[in-house]
Amino acid sequence: MVEIVFGFDFGIKRVGIAMGNTLTGQAQPLAVVKAIDNAARFTQIGALIDEWRPSKLVVGEPFHPDGAEHEMTLRCRRFANQLHGRFGLPVQLVDERYSSAVIQAKRGEVIDDKAASIILQQYFDDHANLC
Repeated sequence: MVEIVFGFDFGIKRVGIAMGNTLTGQAQPLAVVKAIDNAARFTQIGALIDEWRPSKLVVGEPFHPDGAEHEMTLRCRRFANQLHGRFGLPVQLVDERYSSAVIQAKRGEVIDDKAASIILQQYFDDHANLC
């Protein structure tokens, strides 16, 4: 059965969202959610979930290059827990340490959805035999 999967690159000001499916195992940028508060953020995310009906959510989990946690690690875990609690979908965390290094962005270009697609692609690549 083909399943749609969403990937998230969480940020305080913006959340990048990517989508892909288990048939092709390919991720692509979908949207960038810019919200001033959690209620607005989850309303926008909820609309995308209602439209696309993903079966699983993947959230990038940032670490320092040496593997140490930092403030955003905890914020991303909280975001993942909130996604699970609000939408009742399974959520998996994926190490996103090097996802930003892959993207070379022009100054001022919003890249959050592209970062989300790299996070989701990493999930597909790591779980190719399970999809």
